[in-house]
Amino acid sequence: MNRRGIRAVVRRDLAIVARSRAVMLPLIILPVLFLVLLPAAIAAVVSRLPATVPDEAEGVMARLPADVLAALPEQPGARIAVVAVTFLLPPLTMIVPLMVAQVIATDAIAGERERGTLEGLLLTPLSDRELLVAKLLTALIPALAVELAGALLYTVVVDVLLWPYTHALVLPTAGWLALVLWLGPAVAAAGLGIAVLVSARVGTVQGASQISGVAVLPVVFLALGQVTGLLFVGAGLILVVGVVFWGLAALFAYLSTRMLRRERLGARLAR
Repeated sequence: MNRRGIRAVVRRDLAIVARSRAVMLPLIILPVLFLVLLPAAIAAVVSRLPATVPDEAEGVMARLPADVLAALPEQPGARIAVVAVTFLLPPLTMIVPLMVAQVIATDAIAGERERGTLEGLLLTPLSDRELLVAKLLTALIPALAVELAGALLYTVVVDVLLWPYTHALVLPTAGWLALVLWLGPAVAAAGLGIAVLVSARVGTVQGASQISGVAVLPVVFLALGQVTGLLFVGAGLILVVGVVFWGLAALFAYLSTRMLRRERLGARLAR
């Protein structure tokens, strides 16, 4: 494995990402929206909630496990806020690393083709597999960095804003840690594999982004299941779902090795 060559391609691609507004804006906007503004808005309305828990919120909390309910604060507003930021919102936060990985990965090949730099990339001394590894790392490293930094920021925001009502740290919980350290990277890796496959076949970044965006649907379904009470996204379920997504990531990586070959890319370049 030509590690030096891989690092050179990764540094080159990351430098291109840093200069691209179309790529950098989602890296900034998504974490701020999902990991700062959303939990802060929920915590901000706690003091304005009625003295009793609304029926809709009571229905959601009734589906939570008994040990989770026992740990909730007595104040109705605080109970709703804690349930929202520790159970309802966390599945949606997985969209952040997923979208970051996809935004960068869809630029991996389709962007090279648009910029007219794909031919030079194909002339590098790296093997096809080494080139694939470099492209995957280019997207995965920023996605994981944004996820970990965003998770830390989310935890701080939630704990600081809810401390006056709970007088205890709300996060991290076992489920939150499993989500951040296991399922989040797995979802990002699977979405990354889809994005690379699509990017290798589609001629433009815009087209690749539109098609690979379907990878967000499993995350949305998971969040809806949590909100509607169809399933409880606890640490156990997160570990199981994570195994599934890591398996999908491995499958997509294997398919990418067959798709991301010089003869295929060269043939598309000649069209």
